[in-house]
Amino acid sequence: MRIFTPILCLLTISLSAQTPLRPPATPLITHDPYFSVWSASDELTAQSTKHWTGSDQPLGGLARIDGKAFRFMGTAPREAEAMKQTKRTVTPTRTEYEFAAAGVKLGLTFLTPALASNLDLLSRPVTYVTWSVSSTDGGRHAVEVYLDATSALAVNAPEQRTQWSRVRADGVQALRVGSTQQEMLARSGDDLRIEWGHFYLALPAGSSADLAVGLPRMRGEFAKSGKLPQSDEVEQPGRPARDPYVLAAAWSVPQVQAQETTGWAMFAYDDVYALQYFQRNLRPYWRRNGMGVAELLSTAGREYPRLLADSKKFDEEFTADLVKAGGPEYAAIAVLAYRQALAAHKLVADLDGTPLFFSKENFSNGCIGTVDVTYPSAPMFLLLNPKLHMALIRPILDYGLLPRWRWPFAPHDLGQYPLANGQVYGGGERTEENQMPVEESGNMLILVAAQAQAEGSAEFARKYWPVLTKWAVYLREKGLDPENQLSTDDFAGHLAHNTNLSIKAIVALGAYAQVAEKLGDAKNAREFRQAAEEMARKWPAMAKDGDHYKLAFDKAGTWSQKYNLVWDKLLGLNLFDPSIARTEIAYYKTKQNIYGLPLDNRETYTKLDWIVWTATMTEKRSDFDAFIHPVFQMLNETSSRVPMTDWYWTLDGKQRGFQARSVVGGVMIPLLAQPDVWKKWRTR
Repeated sequence: MRIFTPILCLLTISLSAQTPLRPPATPLITHDPYFSVWSASDELTAQSTKHWTGSDQPLGGLARIDGKAFRFMGTAPREAEAMKQTKRTVTPTRTEYEFAAAGVKLGLTFLTPALASNLDLLSRPVTYVTWSVSSTDGGRHAVEVYLDATSALAVNAPEQRTQWSRVRADGVQALRVGSTQQEMLARSGDDLRIEWGHFYLALPAGSSADLAVGLPRMRGEFAKSGKLPQSDEVEQPGRPARDPYVLAAAWSVPQVQAQETTGWAMFAYDDVYALQYFQRNLRPYWRRNGMGVAELLSTAGREYPRLLADSKKFDEEFTADLVKAGGPEYAAIAVLAYRQALAAHKLVADLDGTPLFFSKENFSNGCIGTVDVTYPSAPMFLLLNPKLHMALIRPILDYGLLPRWRWPFAPHDLGQYPLANGQVYGGGERTEENQMPVEESGNMLILVAAQAQAEGSAEFARKYWPVLTKWAVYLREKGLDPENQLSTDDFAGHLAHNTNLSIKAIVALGAYAQVAEKLGDAKNAREFRQAAEEMARKWPAMAKDGDHYKLAFDKAGTWSQKYNLVWDKLLGLNLFDPSIARTEIAYYKTKQNIYGLPLDNRETYTKLDWIVWTATMTEKRSDFDAFIHPVFQMLNETSSRVPMTDWYWTLDGKQRGFQARSVVGGVMIPLLAQPDVWKKWRTR
C-alpha cells in the first residue's frame, strides 16, 4: 500500500454535521476485560451505562442549576429532566460530552491515559472523570454537580452482596466497594464480570467535593436539596447488587460565570491478583514492585495534569497519522478501536517482573491468550510498542516449549480467562480434534518475524528456535494444500484446501527463513526460503479461477478475501507476484455489499479487521476508500448498539456475533505499511 497524500481535516467523532460517525457504543472506562464500562446509546442519559457484556453497571451524573435538577449521565432520578446533549467526541484516550440547560454549559470528560509507550501507566486501572461548568447566557448561576457509581461494578451478578468502606491516603480520599465473598480467580468464563477486589471513587487533595455512600434514593435526595446526606448508609455487611450501594461525590459552585469552573474524580479498580498462569496467581503489572492501592491513587492524583497534557498530545499526533494513512473515515474507525483493543487485554507481571499481556476472546468463548486473536490485533502493538507485542506472544512460545504441549504445531490458546492453565479449545492437550495446526503455526511464525522487524533484532526468537523450527517443518509438510481443518474464521466451519490458509503457511515459511537469516542459521534460512518460493510458484496455478482466485483449491466458482497476503509485503518477503493482489482487489470490488466486502462466497457476513487488511493491499487511494467507506457506514448506522463488533452482516449492518474484542487493533495495519511512521512510533 502506498503512502497516501495527506488530507487535512479535524477528526471529531461528534454529533456535528462535519464528522458523522456515530459510535455503536461509546467507551467511558476502558482498562481490561473486567473494568470496561460503555454507553450504548447516543445520549448519555438515555440508558444506564453498561459493562461491555451488556450488563448494567450504572454511573450517574446530576447538575442542579439555580435549584432545578438535571441529569447528564444515567437514567435516575427520572423526575430530573435530561440536559440537552450537544456534543460527543471520541479520541484515542478521551471521551468528551457537552450538555446545555438553563443558561449553563456542562462538559464531561472520561480520560483513560492508555499510552502504549508506558507500560506502568498503561496498566494503571484509573480513569479520570472531569466536569466543567460555564454560563452561556451572560448571567450568574448557582450549580451543584454530582457524580456516582454503584456497587454493580464490583460483582458478577445482581444477587451478590457487597460492602463498602472509606479510605484515606497521601493526598487522596476515597470510597471503595467490593463483594463480601471475594472469590478471587475462582472461575473462568466469557459472559462474566469481576467478583473480587474493590472499586474506588477517589478525590484528589484539595478537592472541595463531599463524599457519601448511600442507596439509590440518594440521587433523588440530591436532586431536591443539592446536598449529600450527612451520614453514610451504615447497613453492613452487604447489600445485593440489585439494590446497590451508591458511591457519590458532589461539588458546589455558588457563582458560575462565563469562565469555566472544573472539578474531577478518579474511578479505579484494584483486583489485587489479575489472573492465573499455570497455577501461579499473577499481579497486575502496576503492582509488580510492591505498589499498593493507596500509592496508586496518590500517584494518579498527583500526575493528572501531566497525563492530561500527554494524552492530548498523543491523541493529536496519532490521529493525524491515521488521517494521513487512510483519510478521516479510516481514522474514525481506528480511533474508536484504540481503547477497545487495549481493554480486551490484561497486562500482568510474571514472578520475575517480566511483562505478560493476555487477551480475552470476548463474546466468542472467553479463551485467554488465543493465538488467532493475537494475530489480527498485533498491528496495533507492533506499531506502538513492540514490548507489548512481545508480552503477547511470549506466553504461547513458553507453552510450546513445555513437554505437556506434545503436538508438532502451535497451540490455539492458554485456557479460559482469567485462568491461563493450558489450552481448552478443541481437543486441548488431549487430542488433535478441532485444532488449528496450520493457522496457529503460521500465525506464530509471522508474528515472531514481525517482532524481529519491529525491534531490528531477532534475538528474542533464539530461545524459542527449536519450537519455531518444529512448527516450520510442520508447515513445510502440510501448508501448501491444507487438510480439512479450522482456520481463524472457525465460525465458518472446517474447510479443506483453503487457499488463504495456504498463503498464510507460505508467508510463514518465508518469515521463518527471514528470522533464521538474522540469527545466523544459514542452512535453515536457505532451505525454508526455497520451500516458500517453490510453494508460492505453485499456488497461482492451483488457485486460479478465471478472473480471481478460489476459496478452496478444489472448488471452482468460489472466492474469498486473501487478507493473509498483506504480510508478504509488510515483511518484505516478496514471495507472491504482485499481480495476484491486484487481480483479487479488482474482483472484490465487484462483490461489495452496502456495508462491506463479505468474507467469502459462502455467506454475506464479514470480518471488520480482515476488510482493513484487504484494503491495505490496495495500490490506489480510491480502492482503499472503496473498502473502508462501507465499514464506516456500518458503524454509523448499525442497530447493534454494542462495542464495535468485528463480525457482522454486510446487507443490513447487524452484528452476527462477537463484540468488544481485541482484534480491532488490526485496523492499525495501514500504518505498518508506512516504514517512516512505523519507525517513529515503535522507537518510542
